[in-house]
Amino acid sequence: MLKFYHAPWSRSSSVLWLLEELAVPYEIELVDIRAKDGVSEDYRKIQPNKKVPAIVHDGLVVTERAAITIYLADRFAEAKLAPAVDHPDRAAYLTSLVYCDSVFDPVICADVQKFEYTSNQFPFGTFDDMVANVERRLTAQPFAAGAHFTAADTQLASSIGYTMNFMNALPERPVFKEYLARVEERPAHRRAAEKDMALAATVPFFAGAEASS
Repeated sequence: MLKFYHAPWSRSSSVLWLLEELAVPYEIELVDIRAKDGVSEDYRKIQPNKKVPAIVHDGLVVTERAAITIYLADRFAEAKLAPAVDHPDRAAYLTSLVYCDSVFDPVICADVQKFEYTSNQFPFGTFDDMVANVERRLTAQPFAAGAHFTAADTQLASSIGYTMNFMNALPERPVFKEYLARVEERPAHRRAAEKDMALAATVPFFAGAEASS
C-alpha cells in the first residue's frame, strides 16, 4: 500500500505528477495546510513539521521531496524514470533533485521575502546564481539529468512552472518556457493537473476564494 499525503496546488503537486508517471496504485490522504486552525497535530507522526509531501509505503515513512522522488523512482524502477546507479546521468539526476529542495526553493523564498544577504551567509547562495545555473543547465541539455526525461524533471519543471507562471518570482527565460513546453505535454502531467484541480475544489480555502470572486 502506498499512501500519499498531499495538499493540492502545493509543493506536493510535483509528487502527484511523479506518481502518475510511475503508474502505480496509490491512495491520497489530503492534508489541509491552509486550514484556519492549521494542520492537526496528529500529522506530526508522519511529517515532523506538518508539511507536504510525505508518503507511507508498506509501513515505511518517507518525507522531503528529493527523498520521496529518489525512493519511488528506484522502488518502481520498471518505469525507467531514474538512471541506474552506475549510469553516467545518475550524478546529474541526484544533483538536480537535491538542488530543487536545498537551493531553488530556499532562494526563491528568500527573494520573495526580500531578505538581504550575501552568498556566504546561507548555504543556498544567491538568487542570481540560482537563475543563472538553471538557465545554463537547461541550455546545455534538454532535461534535468541530460538527454532523457527522468523523475528529476517532475520536480524541476514543477518548481519552474509554479514560481515563474504563478508566483512571478522566477524571471521568464526562453529556455525555461521551452523546457516546460517539452515536459508539460506528457499525459501523466495532464492527469496530475486534472486531479489537482478536482482536489482543490474540495478545499475550503479555494472554495471560499471562488465564492468571493
